[in-house]
Parts: sequence; structure tokens; C-alpha cells
Amino acid sequence: MASRISTMKLLSLVLSSFVIVQIALAGDPDILSDFLVPNQNNVDGSFFTYTGMRVLVNQSTFPANFTILKASMVEFPALNGQSVSYAVLQYPASSLNPPHTHPRAAELLFLVDGSLEVGFVDTTNKLFTQSLQAGDMFIFPKGLVHYQYNADPNNPAIAISSFGSANAGTVSLPKTLFATNIDDTILAKSFKTDVSTIQALKAGLAS
Repeated sequence: MASRISTMKLLSLVLSSFVIVQIALAGDPDILSDFLVPNQNNVDGSFFTYTGMRVLVNQSTFPANFTILKASMVEFPALNGQSVSYAVLQYPASSLNPPHTHPRAAELLFLVDGSLEVGFVDTTNKLFTQSLQAGDMFIFPKGLVHYQYNADPNNPAIAISSFGSANAGTVSLPKTLFATNIDDTILAKSFKTDVSTIQALKAGLAS
């Protein structure tokens, strides 16, 4: 009887571990239909079409600042439940996409034109960097801090990023730390500096 109870406990632990592993590996939840729409009776091909990127085709001048055009479930509701989203990133000369994370997905970047300096930091605080040329791809693992920098002082760059989530989310480190009303003293102690330095950083972001 004791042996049978031990076997049952072992089986229960194995099954519990399997569930935990499945949760840890999960991205967007699986859906139980072909797609998700607000009203199944009024769907046609236009629901599955996103035209927000047409501005790129008709664009006559390059943006003066770093610009992202997104196609996530927010902009393109048909992506809800499909575990995919998209972004076009435009980098003027000497511009930066500051350090940030995507908590719900990895990012696969394809550099269409120009050059970029990219990097990410893993959970052991090791920095991985690479110089990309047009035609190169680079993967930023899910949830890790990363950045892209166009170091070319004369030429812009364009990249396309895909994400394994319909809503990958973005956490900008500068904004999260210095534009969310975290107490100046806490930040000063965290960065081993003084409050006036923290206030100067906050003022810079505010402007």
C-alpha cells in the first residue's frame, strides 16, 4: 500500500512538473478556433488586411528621428491569437533605439538597408554585440535587454522585425527608470550617484 502511495506521489510530481514546463515554454495562448474576431458574421478579407505600412511606399522624406511602425494586435486586430507581429524600424543617421526589452517574445531583426550596431545582455550580464550590414539578420532573445544604433553619421538604416507574439510589449529602460516617478533617492542609491544627477537625467527625458 505504501509503495502504491509513493508511486502515485511520484506520478503526481511528474505531471505537475510537466505542467510547469509547459507554462514556462508558452508564448501566446493557443486559441480554439481558426481566428478571433469581434463578430464572426461580418468578416471578409479586409479584416485580415493591414494597410498601415503603405506610408512607407509613399514616403518622400526619411524621418528626422528614430521611428517605429508597428503591426501588433493593437494596430491589426486580426493578429490576436496568431502569435505573430511585425515592425518596421527607421534609423536616421547617428540615431539610436535605446536599451529596452520585449517581455512576451523574441525579436528577429532583418536589416534591409544601411548598417547597425546591435547588442543584448544575457542574465549573466554578458554583452553580445554585432555590426550588421544590409541583408543580415540578428535575434534578440525573449525578455533580454537589447539596443540598436546607427553609427553611420551620413546614412540612414531600415530594418524589419518580427515577434513571436501578437503583443510582444516594450519596456524602455530610460523611460521606465527615469520617467515613472520612482523616488529620486531610490534611483540615486541604485546607481550609486547623487539625487541631482538623477534629477538631471529625468529632466533630460522630460524635454
